[in-house]
Amino acid sequence: MTEVLVVVAVLGAIAAVVMWPKNHVGDGRRSPANACIINLRMLDSAKAACALDNHKQSTDTPTANDIRPYMGRGPKGELPVCPSDRKQTFDTSYSLHNVGTKPACKINPARHSLP
Repeated sequence: MTEVLVVVAVLGAIAAVVMWPKNHVGDGRRSPANACIINLRMLDSAKAACALDNHKQSTDTPTANDIRPYMGRGPKGELPVCPSDRKQTFDTSYSLHNVGTKPACKINPARHSLP
């Protein structure tokens, strides 16, 4: 029962972030660092939900395709990119790491990181 509540809470948080207008992030009201941190939080939540649903250990490392359904954009939806990434691809923007480790920004890890 507790697992179901955790999954519902995580999916609710992901849905709230996904419902945010896409063009609002980075429109001058948010810094690129804040937009990147929001993306990192979404990725971390998606990893947690994926691990819970698939009985993964903290040492297991999900792929981008593993977490895609948990990003709230469908199984073939877009993955986020760091607004400071000139290539604008997920692979050049973020490292997922294993389930027990927070995801990281590859572009500016010193300023774009989860606490």
